[in-house]
Amino acid sequence: MALSQLVGRLIGVREHVVDPGGRGAPRVPHPVPAVVVGGGIAGMSAAVVLAERGVPVTVLEAAPTVGGRLGAWPEASPDGTRMNEHGFHAFFRQYYNWRNILRRADPTLGFLRRIPGYPVLSARWPTEEFGTLPPAPPANLLALLLRSPSLRLGDLRAMNREAALPLLSYDPIRTYAEFDDTTADALLTSLRLPDRARAMLFEVFSHSFFNHEAEMSAAEMIAQFHFYLLGNPEGLAFDSPGEDHATAIWQPLTRHIERHGGRVVTGTAATAVHRDAAGWQVASTAGAYPARHVVLALDPPALAALVADSPVLAEVAPDLVARMPAFGLPGPPYAVARYWCAGDVAPGRAVFSGVSRQPTLDSVTLYHRLERESRRWAERTGGSVVELHAYACEPGVPAEELAGRMWTELAALWPEVGRLRICDLRARVAAQAPAFPPGGHTWRPGVRTDADRLYLAGDGIRTDFPSALMERSAATGILAANHILRAEGGATEPIHSVRPRGLLSRRG
Repeated sequence: MALSQLVGRLIGVREHVVDPGGRGAPRVPHPVPAVVVGGGIAGMSAAVVLAERGVPVTVLEAAPTVGGRLGAWPEASPDGTRMNEHGFHAFFRQYYNWRNILRRADPTLGFLRRIPGYPVLSARWPTEEFGTLPPAPPANLLALLLRSPSLRLGDLRAMNREAALPLLSYDPIRTYAEFDDTTADALLTSLRLPDRARAMLFEVFSHSFFNHEAEMSAAEMIAQFHFYLLGNPEGLAFDSPGEDHATAIWQPLTRHIERHGGRVVTGTAATAVHRDAAGWQVASTAGAYPARHVVLALDPPALAALVADSPVLAEVAPDLVARMPAFGLPGPPYAVARYWCAGDVAPGRAVFSGVSRQPTLDSVTLYHRLERESRRWAERTGGSVVELHAYACEPGVPAEELAGRMWTELAALWPEVGRLRICDLRARVAAQAPAFPPGGHTWRPGVRTDADRLYLAGDGIRTDFPSALMERSAATGILAANHILRAEGGATEPIHSVRPRGLLSRRG
């Protein structure tokens, strides 16, 4: 254990138990059907827990494959069939609940590969490395101040230290009461940081949540700063699968659910939910599925559309219906482009890099140095596989145009990119990530709805403990399953999180 982690534990920076689990039968005494709408991380996490406890659960996924924004699928290419994905995801070490679900696919998590380093690239300033910071606070914060050329000790004299205190004082109630109506941009401006520090330390961070800082709640930025840097003992270290997501995650989890009596039905979209004296029914493009319990694990626009198409919810879940017009608005579009190239980038380039202050480009991943199929293609051809992301890009721009912009911006950062020939390109743009606008916390729904036996899950759903992105998806899926299990007498799944409050929070 690192010294910083030992010190962190002494001040409460450790894995915290939100729910110890148990307190029920290993299998529900009287199995009752459940339907989970959505086969992404949230829906599959709920289904894993339910199936293991003997609940006959059915997952309905509209796409041909499960996984949601972590999905993978086969595509024809000029040199055969290969797997493509929605893009790189960082599996941070404090994703305790998601990692527990992943252990059903591989108990040792051997498919995860450590990603060395976390550099941030800039056209204006030298590359800055964040992956070598000590893992736990306060040592990581002190090291940042001592090592970072973007924020020197002398800059602290000009900084508004009072405005910075909320970053160290996260509280799940007070932070939102005081800062949810403020933009992250306004909070950053109030800090009076040097422009370099703002760009390299904070703006890259806020874009990672698929939101612009000018359109993101300051409370949400404080919460995520706590979750990723100041409240967890694992630091910024992260891993990623060495195989495509279908092979490493979704095929094993699907088999696990089916071995325990569940079903995963793809290519079947839910069209409405109905309720009568017998319980719930989920109408779909393949017929109706009766259920005692229903979990809606959809992205915000899809959830809002399904709620609008389900008239019964106006009667049995008026609060849920009232929240949907605002909640269903997605965040900005995000773009993913993967390039198969003749030739390679410089040997010293990092597997993953964040990007600061480019008009479009937010991150770079070298898949031929990460994932097996891409590595084999590169070895066979002498080429490379490069993936570029724009986390919050300009609306209305075609994917191919965004891909061209990102490639040009990368060439300005890595000159050798301009000499590579693109053999194949797959580009996508979508707008399915949740928005976190100022004032949004008041109407953000939680896992429980005002309708009996109807639950929500996903990375836009509110939790009472710190969570984000993949971890929030998994955690809310498990919470939904636990509500069902408690109602039916089954043992619940443990839930864990990072330190629940900031280092300087008055409640500790």
